[in-house]
Amino acid sequence: MKRVALYLQDAHSLQDGIKYVQYAEAHGFEAVWQAESRLVRDAIVPMAAFAATTTRIKIGSGVINNWTRNIGLLASTFLTLDDLAPNRIICGIGAWWDPLAANVGIERRKPLLAMRETIEVLRRLLAMENVTFDGEFHKVKGIELDVVHGRREPRNVPVFIGATGMKMMEMTGEIADGAVLNYCVPPEYNDDAMEQLAAGAKRAGRSMDEIDRPQLIVCSVHKDRATAITGAKRLLTQYLAQQPHIAKASGVSADVVGKVQSILGWPATKEQVEEAMQFVPDDFVLKISATGTPDEVRARVQQYIDRGCTCPILYPMGDPYLMMDTFAV
Repeated sequence: MKRVALYLQDAHSLQDGIKYVQYAEAHGFEAVWQAESRLVRDAIVPMAAFAATTTRIKIGSGVINNWTRNIGLLASTFLTLDDLAPNRIICGIGAWWDPLAANVGIERRKPLLAMRETIEVLRRLLAMENVTFDGEFHKVKGIELDVVHGRREPRNVPVFIGATGMKMMEMTGEIADGAVLNYCVPPEYNDDAMEQLAAGAKRAGRSMDEIDRPQLIVCSVHKDRATAITGAKRLLTQYLAQQPHIAKASGVSADVVGKVQSILGWPATKEQVEEAMQFVPDDFVLKISATGTPDEVRARVQQYIDRGCTCPILYPMGDPYLMMDTFAV
């Protein structure tokens, strides 16, 4: 594999995360993507830590949402990250999900228009333009990133959309630098995603070669296959209960989702996850992740690449070092 990236959420301390990212950089990984989804760990603080303690690896948000930071703060945040690691920062941004957004008082209406406006204004600000914009979601008047001390030049921060729905995927092909493809899906999911990206690209007069397509992939690797399956199942059980968009994309039966949801609370306890795991079949885990021995997970990841993924973003279950050694470039 020529390209590979690391994905981190909140399972490890920030101190350990820094060590993992440094190890990934030393072993040929091209990027690390930091999650921000549940109400647990934001992406920006870890990204800054990774940027300050590495020299080559790219650092992406995987993904933040376009609702909770006003557009000026969003732009100044990525300007600041680019100051720490020039030309190494990637803005991965998504439309978030319910019920979490609704539970904190955010109405996710017209998600396509909201995302389109966010990306347009964000790019113009990072290009160091003075921006006036009168949209439905963003209304700004004569604002700019007023850098007095430091670099005044336009910033090279690619914007990737973490699209889950196919309408958002099509728009991604039209306006974004890349798509952060969904995880907890089988490789065949990519067929529809590629079709929609291509449709959006065609509308904008672009080719698919202009659209990077990294993909999140849950990766549970162990010399013992059963141990690897158990490791992945813990995470996937929680996702089935709490993130409806992932449950829908995974193709798992409504009966399984219902049983898991009846057991897990919010937030879920370890005991609840262990109880609910018994209802999640091994075949389901193998279908929507790269799980098994080192040879098995390499072969599985290749299947995602064969269907359009340009760079696997591997989310380690179990020993992160073993996973990184398995995919070292």
